[in-house]
Amino acid sequence: FLQTLNQAWNDHQTSMVMIRDILMYMDRVYVQQNDVDNVYNLGLIIFRDQVVRYGCIRDHLRETLLNLVMRERRGEVVDRIAIKNASQMLMVLGINSRSVYEEDFERPFLHQSAEFYRMESQKFLGENSASVYIKKVEARINEEAERAKHYLDESTESRIVEVVEEELIKKHMKTIVEMENSGVVHMLKNQKTDDLACMYKLFSRVHDGLKTMSDCVSQYLREQGKALVQEEEGGTNAINFVQNLLDLKDRLDHFLHNSFANDKIFKQMIASDFEYFLNLNPKSPEYLSLFIDDKLKKGVKGMTEQEIETVLDKTMVLFRFLQEKDVFERYYKQHLAKRLLLNKSVSDDNEKNMISKLKTECGCQFTSKLEGMFKDMTVSNTIMEEFKEHVLSSGANLHGVDLSVRVLTTGFWPTQSSTPKCSIPSAPRNAFEAFRRF
Repeated sequence: FLQTLNQAWNDHQTSMVMIRDILMYMDRVYVQQNDVDNVYNLGLIIFRDQVVRYGCIRDHLRETLLNLVMRERRGEVVDRIAIKNASQMLMVLGINSRSVYEEDFERPFLHQSAEFYRMESQKFLGENSASVYIKKVEARINEEAERAKHYLDESTESRIVEVVEEELIKKHMKTIVEMENSGVVHMLKNQKTDDLACMYKLFSRVHDGLKTMSDCVSQYLREQGKALVQEEEGGTNAINFVQNLLDLKDRLDHFLHNSFANDKIFKQMIASDFEYFLNLNPKSPEYLSLFIDDKLKKGVKGMTEQEIETVLDKTMVLFRFLQEKDVFERYYKQHLAKRLLLNKSVSDDNEKNMISKLKTECGCQFTSKLEGMFKDMTVSNTIMEEFKEHVLSSGANLHGVDLSVRVLTTGFWPTQSSTPKCSIPSAPRNAFEAFRRF
């Protein structure tokens, strides 16, 4: 049937070109003066009404085309050229519009496709895991786009792809992401980076797709975060608590970069979830300070300067999520004081680097006292060097005491509620008097 129709169409076009050439004068003069259809267009109207839309030919043509497309979807090989010729014929018969193609083929085609994919989605969902389902959907979208490019009108491509997206993705988003043992949570738990990337790519095609997906990731993330907080309440130490949070953040960042294309929806979701469960634990400011204290103390085995720097950068990310930064500052001051006074710091450079990170984040006001503590230490070291030189030159008697004095500015350092009462033996007391006189 299609071959016969296409042949008749080709013959008609050839004849109309010849007739148009013969009646060229009429086209130029009479047609333009009287504003009527030219000879070629008149031929198109006659072919449309007397052949393509005559009797049952219109229905037969539509059913034939739809049937061929369906057969190809099921894997059969069909005559693509015949379908392409018929599509082009319908477009030409619209005379500068899509109306004939749209009414006689495209609308029924889209309707039938929606029905087909509605059935197929149920079958696919019943038989496959989420990752297999996603791959099948991706394959179907590519097939339909390729089909439209090859033998339908180009403008049909976006319309048919939209139908597939609607039936295979949009109507089943929640079902897909929440599939047991294969949905988003399963993919996150089992490091299925590529499957998540594939799902992200598909869901980004439909309205609210990424929101549905990020809500599911968020639910999982909050559960993980709450579990860490409860673990801490059950007796996990501060260092482990912060380390576990950093590990969780690393995992989520891995998915953010490799699966979710650094999408701002997922970025904001991760930040807001971390802020939520970090602040569930009232001890978070203290624990974060203890964690940094642990990393900056002497004797952290097997960590290079670069590794310490990386860890400090990561802790700054958690610090940004803290709501009670003033509480953190109070603890940090105490811990820093102990490191400086007991000479436990791994290096002054690391300490200053950390303070500069805090300064960048919170401004000079936040770190002024911490910087003051460093100045006191520098001044004290200078005074002690001068004192030792003085002892050598003057021959002052320190009674065998190796004296080291720190002169501290009251406002900078954490204050003690009361001066501890203790009796100092005479030798160090006399040595200190020598320093005081100096």
